[in-house]
Amino acid sequence: MWMTIGERRFAITLVDNEAAREFAAMLPLTLDMEELNGNEKHGELPNALSTEASWPGTIHNGDLLLWGARTAVVFYQTFASPYSYTRLGRLEDPAGLAQALGQHSVRVVFSKK
Repeated sequence: MWMTIGERRFAITLVDNEAAREFAAMLPLTLDMEELNGNEKHGELPNALSTEASWPGTIHNGDLLLWGARTAVVFYQTFASPYSYTRLGRLEDPAGLAQALGQHSVRVVFSKK
C-alpha cells in the first residue's frame, strides 16, 4: 500500500494480522494527522479496528501502529516507548519521512495504488 504526503509517496508493507486487514479494507483513506511529542503524527480512524496490543519496546522511524482501537500513528523518529500498540505495518524506506510530515498537522492519504 501507499502513504502520500503532499507530493511524497512512501510504500508501506502491512503485517499479517486482523487490524492490518481491517485497515486495508478502509482504503483509500485520508486522515488529518496531528503532531505529538516531536516523533509522531496521529489521526483518528472512522471505525475501530481489532487490537492485538503489545509493548514494542523500541519504536522505529517508519512504523505504522494503532494506539487503542481507532488511532493510527506514523512514527518519524526511533525511540524507546512504554506504551502498547497494535502493529499495522512499516514504511519500506522512511528516508525523508520527517521532512515530508513537517512540524505541524498534515493531511495523509493511505491508498492501495
